[in-house]
Amino acid sequence: MQVERSDEMNVQTQRTWMWIVVLGATCVANAASAAPPPSVKETMAFVPKQRDVEFETPKPEEYAKCKVELDRKGKVSGWVVLGVNGQILRKFLDTDGDGKLDQWRYFNHGIEVYRDIDTNDNEKVDQARWLNLGGSRWGIDQNEDGRIDVWRILSAAEASKEAVRAMVSGDDAALQSVMVTAEDLKALGLNQAMAAKLLESSADAGKKSRAVLAKSKSLTGQTKWSRFDASMPSLIPTDDEKATADLLVYENAVAIVETQGKYAAVQVGEMIRIGEVWKLTQVPQPIEGENGSIVTAGGILMQPLMAANNAAGGAAGPGASPEVEKLLGELVKIEQGLTQPNADRAAVKALMARRGDLLNQAIKLAETDDERLLLTKQLVDGFALAAQVGTYPEGAADLKAMEQDWRRKSPKSPLVPYVVYRRIQAQYYVGLQDSEKDKEKDKPAEVQKDWIKGLEEFIAEFSDSEDSSDAMLLLAHHEELSARSKEATEWYQRLVKEKPKTEAGQRAVGALRRLDLNGKPLVLTGPGLDGGTIDMRSLRGKNVLVVFWSSEYKVCEDDLPDLRALYQAHKPKGFEIVGVCLDMNKAAVKPYLAQHKMTWPQLYQPGGLSNPMALGYGVISLPTMFLVNAEGVVVSRNTSVQEVKTALTPKAAAGK
Repeated sequence: MQVERSDEMNVQTQRTWMWIVVLGATCVANAASAAPPPSVKETMAFVPKQRDVEFETPKPEEYAKCKVELDRKGKVSGWVVLGVNGQILRKFLDTDGDGKLDQWRYFNHGIEVYRDIDTNDNEKVDQARWLNLGGSRWGIDQNEDGRIDVWRILSAAEASKEAVRAMVSGDDAALQSVMVTAEDLKALGLNQAMAAKLLESSADAGKKSRAVLAKSKSLTGQTKWSRFDASMPSLIPTDDEKATADLLVYENAVAIVETQGKYAAVQVGEMIRIGEVWKLTQVPQPIEGENGSIVTAGGILMQPLMAANNAAGGAAGPGASPEVEKLLGELVKIEQGLTQPNADRAAVKALMARRGDLLNQAIKLAETDDERLLLTKQLVDGFALAAQVGTYPEGAADLKAMEQDWRRKSPKSPLVPYVVYRRIQAQYYVGLQDSEKDKEKDKPAEVQKDWIKGLEEFIAEFSDSEDSSDAMLLLAHHEELSARSKEATEWYQRLVKEKPKTEAGQRAVGALRRLDLNGKPLVLTGPGLDGGTIDMRSLRGKNVLVVFWSSEYKVCEDDLPDLRALYQAHKPKGFEIVGVCLDMNKAAVKPYLAQHKMTWPQLYQPGGLSNPMALGYGVISLPTMFLVNAEGVVVSRNTSVQEVKTALTPKAAAGK
């Protein structure tokens, strides 16, 4: 258990220590005359200024086996605290040679994870840095009160973590510190209309947070941030005229939180990078079942320029008529209403209906084909997403009506397949949701059968559409997961032949390679998480289990106790595990490995399931495991932990 640091005690102790440091540095050549170091117990009284630091602390009964030694390199001097096994636990240093401690460093498993820093030599901490396994945050405490006021480095994942922590602890100042500011937007040269809208969205964060918490069942004082979930960030180029610099944006990020063993999703929303710091543009909203807020696609920055301009009273975008401007202005208000926490079904239904009316009116008034296309896709995507997440199941019927309308008036329009594909997906998810409510035993199978038929008909009718490759990939995955390798292979082969340049086509190439992997050498090379290159050829002579995994998939965690036991029992006998980590957020990987004692080597490349290693073998589910023998040949391309146990157990032992 960590204890709160007493500043009064620490200042007094620090001054005593610094006299010892000066004496020790002067007399280091003469050990007999050097002043004695502080005791281990005294050093353990120091803890990080910031609360959420995981660092190693020995038990009081272990203090006698630890030791404190003088640490001096050039003008840097201080004390290093060593643990029972000789690992570094703490370092307390004077880095500028003025006789005062100015850095307090904390370690976990011998690796530095955090340091407090005094940069102005007034014996008060004014900076905090998380390092290595601890992450990448760098915060500035301007008034030296123990709270971070501004951030110098903050990743998107860590920004979401800070926001959740601030909300559940009622720390309004901490929450505001991760919200976008007028100075941030000015530095980016953001369009004035968009800047005004973003500032409106991010203002009064503490008040908005309290309103959210008052109605939320999944965010409580016991809630802890678990992980960050988002697709790849989007780059908005300067020539889009939204800013004078390129903008890097997460369109709709989500945080997964845990409260007393139960997990829930929180919509973080649109995030933007300012320098090395990611900021939120809205207060996070929990996604809570049927009565939860709707997850909207695209925030303020991803809206068409003319809509954002009008919403903030700015100039209209190129080609937008006053009538369209008015409609789009009202549309933005509708979108804000849809993101309110705990909106009931009736309210969501009314807002979605009004949203559809507004977009249909805007489509009729649009003056260019590009405007009409953009607005229509926005209408379609809204219905499809709302139906799939269950907040507006009527969206599937709305899409069906749109499909019939477009088939009648413009059957050759590219919007016809666009609507049809999303209607098929919406109907599938709505059907599954209905079957869960009705608890009909045969209903899910019927829903899936209709879905497969719909995809096959879509491919037959719209083979040249942009979505046909994704439809083929869905069918291939379905066949493979249903243990019908022959049918899956046929779909993968068709994808490779007809859609070779699409991502789906590339994934199909990898899937075919994986399906034909048994009895062949495994070719796998990539960057190691800790640097360097890991090449499977260097492991010849060992039996190797290759595990494609991600901390974002709970099922992967279920295998970890057995994997650790296997590794401990069989590594001395020539067994190795190689992980292929598919996490999107690299900063979260090392803390996860340390937490779960995953000591085997890890390959890592950005991109999650779309990174080159996953694409190279068309990985479709996690965990995916390959068992490779000592000759480097794949014994099983789809093994399980239990099968590996059997394979590694001598037959004689198994028969006893």
